[in-house]
Amino acid sequence: MRQFILPDLGEGLEEAEIVTWHVNEGDRVVVDQPLVSVETDKAVVEVPSPWSGRIARLFGGKGDLVKVGAPLVEFAEGTQGDTGTVVGELGHQEKAPRDAEAPAPTPVRTLQVLPAVRALARKLDVDLNLVQASGPGGTVTRADVERAAKSLAEAGPAEPLRGMRRAMAQRMAAAHAEVVRTTVNDEADIDDWRKGEAGERRLIKRIDIGIAVDTEGGLIVPVLRNVGERDASDLRHGLDRLRADAAARSIPPEELRGATITLSNFGMIGGRFANLVVVPPQVAIVGAGRIDQRVLVHNGQPAARRVLPLSLTVDHRVVTGGEAARFLVALKSDLERAS
Repeated sequence: MRQFILPDLGEGLEEAEIVTWHVNEGDRVVVDQPLVSVETDKAVVEVPSPWSGRIARLFGGKGDLVKVGAPLVEFAEGTQGDTGTVVGELGHQEKAPRDAEAPAPTPVRTLQVLPAVRALARKLDVDLNLVQASGPGGTVTRADVERAAKSLAEAGPAEPLRGMRRAMAQRMAAAHAEVVRTTVNDEADIDDWRKGEAGERRLIKRIDIGIAVDTEGGLIVPVLRNVGERDASDLRHGLDRLRADAAARSIPPEELRGATITLSNFGMIGGRFANLVVVPPQVAIVGAGRIDQRVLVHNGQPAARRVLPLSLTVDHRVVTGGEAARFLVALKSDLERAS
C-alpha cells in the first residue's frame, strides 16, 4: 500500500474541504486523472492522481476537512508513502494542528443558581455562563434560563463555518491580529467623467490589484495583473472575466495570490466610507463608496456634482500618515482628471 497525502495547494494552506470525489474505492486510475475536488482558500481545485493504480481507500467524505499532509487516497500497489507531492517540506513529526473551529473559551464567572434552575438549564441545553441573571444579588432564575433557551431556539442551531466563509473568517482574524489599521477618507468630484467610460490609473511601477468580488459564498479577491501596462478596454475585459470566474468559483489558486494592493468597490452595494481590512502581506487597501450627487463649488458656482467617496486603509507600522494622505491626494487628483 502507498498513500497519497493532501498537497499544499496554496500559500499558507492548512486544510481543504472535500467537495466531491471523482473516483470510488476499487477503481483503477491513471496518472493525472482527477481524484477529488476540494475547496481551498477561495477556490475549488481538482486534485489529480500522482500515480496509476487501483484505489484501495478514500480518506474522508463530502464536507470533511483534510489537513495538508494528511492521507487523502491509499493505493493498493506499492509500499512507499508519498513524500514528494507537498510544495515545501513537512517535518517527520507533524505539529498538532490548530483547531480553527474551536471557539475561544468562555470566561468563567461565579454563578448563583439554585439546583432546580441548574437542572432546567441542563435539560434545555443552555450554557449558564451565557445567561443574564435578573434575580436578587445576581441569581440566575428559572425565567432567565427559559428566556435564554427561547433566544437560542429563535436563532436556530449553530452552523460551523465551511469553505469560503471559513477561509474568509480565518484570514480576517489573522489580519486583525497582525495589522495596525489606519484609515483615511476623502471624496473625488467625478462629474467630468465621460459617461460609460471606466476610470483608469497611471502607475509607474508594475502593480497587481486584488479586486474584491462579493459572492453568495463569501468574498473572493482575484488579482488583476500589471494594470499599469494595460489599456481601459483590456482592463474591462479582465474585470469581466474575473467576475465571471468568481461567480463560477473556477479561479485558479495562482490568480488569488500576489496582489500588491486591493480595491474594494463596496459602494456598488451601499455605504459611503468604510474602515477596510488590510490582509498581509499587503499594506494598503482602497475602497470606493456609493456615488451620489452633492452640491459643490465648481468654477466658482454651486453645482450638483457626482461624487465618489474614497477610503484608504493602511498598515501604520509600514505606511506613515503622510504617505497615506499623499497617496489619497494623488488618487483623488487622478480620478478627477479622468474624462
